[in-house]
Amino acid sequence: MDTTLALVIAVVAIALIFDFTNGFHDAANAIATCVSTRSMRPKSALLMAAIMNIIGAMLGTGVAQTIGNGIIDISHFTDSTLEADRQHGLVIILAALVGAIIWNIITWYFGLPSSSSHALIGGMAGVGLAAAITVQWMGIVSHVLIPMVISPLLGFFTAYFVMRFLLSALQNASYHRTMNNFRFMQRFSAAAMALGHGLQDAQKTMGIITMALLAAGYHATDADGSMQIPLWVKLAAAGAISLGTYFGGGRIMHTLGSKVIDVTPAHGFVAETTSATILYLTAFVWQAPISTTQSVSSAIMGVGATKRLSAVRWGVAGNIAIAWVLTLPGAGLIGALSYFLVHAIFPY
Repeated sequence: MDTTLALVIAVVAIALIFDFTNGFHDAANAIATCVSTRSMRPKSALLMAAIMNIIGAMLGTGVAQTIGNGIIDISHFTDSTLEADRQHGLVIILAALVGAIIWNIITWYFGLPSSSSHALIGGMAGVGLAAAITVQWMGIVSHVLIPMVISPLLGFFTAYFVMRFLLSALQNASYHRTMNNFRFMQRFSAAAMALGHGLQDAQKTMGIITMALLAAGYHATDADGSMQIPLWVKLAAAGAISLGTYFGGGRIMHTLGSKVIDVTPAHGFVAETTSATILYLTAFVWQAPISTTQSVSSAIMGVGATKRLSAVRWGVAGNIAIAWVLTLPGAGLIGALSYFLVHAIFPY
């Protein structure tokens, strides 16, 4: 087997492993609150989330385009006819994936709901710097950093005001009947959240695999330079993230579902609906690869703050925020180190 083909196989395999770890790392995002409020049983919730992940992954490619074209510039390698250049491009992509996976495992071990999206982007940027290729900082600022700041703020304040409105509108309603109604509606809001998770997170893996196919010369861009995602790549990414979702998520589910606030069905419904809406808007309108973790965590904090500020366990929330801040540079550092390691294994 020649080195280029071996690298392509390695990138595809590790990208799908990353997608799987993304699923078990982020499974809690969609179902933590509906499980903690007993709207759904854990196994049923995980199965529902896995199915909705598959459907969501097939609904668009805007985020995949951003990952494939907007973070690092590998056009030198995709346009080159030299085998060494193609292999170098594949080494860069492989190292970025390794960096993201290692960061996911570290934060999963400690039960911190950090962003798999930002882990991948940080890994790509770190490898780009280590390999001395063009890192598209303007694209990172406009499609990563600005959404990283805006989406959790939007999630917090939207969830806060919607929850306040519901509390005012339903203050004379029967508490138990109202909670039972919200517990039923949570099944739909959790499904919407899982759909958004597939729409956002599976597309990132599609983008990275298609980048590898372009670098190896096994795929070509359209005449206008846009990147088409092969159907088998969509299906593979959707399947991997859904399997990861089904088999994982317990540690982080506990953090989101009980450690941040004591969640009621009404809180869960509002948090999930708010987060799902943000995921859809950023994927279809902004084409920004935002963090599902950040959107749902901030929405949970927002609904919790309607009780009283002290209802949110700000120490836990602070640990989550630290994980958010550290993800880009942390995954970038690991990605840079991975580049030198992968380069030593696959000298081109």
